[in-house]
Amino acid sequence: MDWEAEGFLEGTEGRDREGRLQLLDALHEDGASAEELREAIEESRLALLPVERALADEGAHTQRAVAEKLGLELRFLQRQRQAAGLPAVDPDEPVITDSEVESARLLGAAKEAGLPEAALFDLSRVLGQTTSTIASALRTITVESFTRAGDTEREVGLRYAEAARNLVPLAIPAVEQLLMSHLRTQLRQDILDSSMRRAGRVTGGSEVTVLFADLVGFTKIGESIDTDALGSIGERLAEIATDALCGSARVVKMIGDAAMIVSPDVDPVLETAFKMVGAVDEEGEDFPQLRVGVARGEALGRMGDWYGRPVNLASRLTGKAYPASILTTEWVKESAAGDYRWSFAGAKELKGISGGVKLYRVRPASSSADGA
Repeated sequence: MDWEAEGFLEGTEGRDREGRLQLLDALHEDGASAEELREAIEESRLALLPVERALADEGAHTQRAVAEKLGLELRFLQRQRQAAGLPAVDPDEPVITDSEVESARLLGAAKEAGLPEAALFDLSRVLGQTTSTIASALRTITVESFTRAGDTEREVGLRYAEAARNLVPLAIPAVEQLLMSHLRTQLRQDILDSSMRRAGRVTGGSEVTVLFADLVGFTKIGESIDTDALGSIGERLAEIATDALCGSARVVKMIGDAAMIVSPDVDPVLETAFKMVGAVDEEGEDFPQLRVGVARGEALGRMGDWYGRPVNLASRLTGKAYPASILTTEWVKESAAGDYRWSFAGAKELKGISGGVKLYRVRPASSSADGA
């Protein structure tokens, strides 16, 4: 193939030109069509083709044939795919891979065992969101770890492909192990009381302590620094939240400049809050300060997230808390077992929360400060 005559080398010179020429030859020899290569160049992703091909799992089945073979409704498979966040496919195009067929078989077995379709779609949605996040993290790690200044497309592409071949097989068992560990931990914390057994399902909610923490002025800061620096602040907050966890406290989610942490107990959440505020303070003046709201009450845990009054209340409290302070409700104060310093912060009307709420600031017992 005369790549220059086809216009595939346009805009390149020197090492970049030689690198693209070598990459085109290698990809073409590996089976990439000229049209596929042209499209990749036009979309500025030629260097990523080696990775795509390294991770490729060629489709050989149609969605309709898979449904018929497994005795499942085509609409069921289509809805499951949509719930998982994957693009829709033509049911008569052979694009379904062997691994996707196996996943469909497992879903069918779960459906046959009695799991409702709605529950399976919920599970697919959570798995899709979680694995998409994992894939994004792997991509970021790969790009940041294996990109060198002055790289040609060939050097970048081959290095990324090699990293993908090495990292993905390691990531899959790691995810499996973490899943089992989290499942065991959450099962140990679950309560199945007599009313739930009689009803034959998990009913109502459970009493939990909810922490919301956000960075003061994060939105305003975002207007004055570049996106990389802003992202670094969010990533550092995620690290701080994870490192600060005490006892039964666990991170439910990170939302840019905010963290949500939940525990069935009060003290682990308060200890986590103290550590988070201290860690953020140690970041220095250039790092925005943290403010924390903690509430307790009955909430419903659903598909990895939590809903209910204490969730809304903890979120509202962050807006009332002073920088570097922790604001809680009376229920939290009365439920805490540890030795802490409490100060009444008044009864406040909070948006979206019925009735006035008595608020308390809390500090470690060793704290000598009496400010907000």
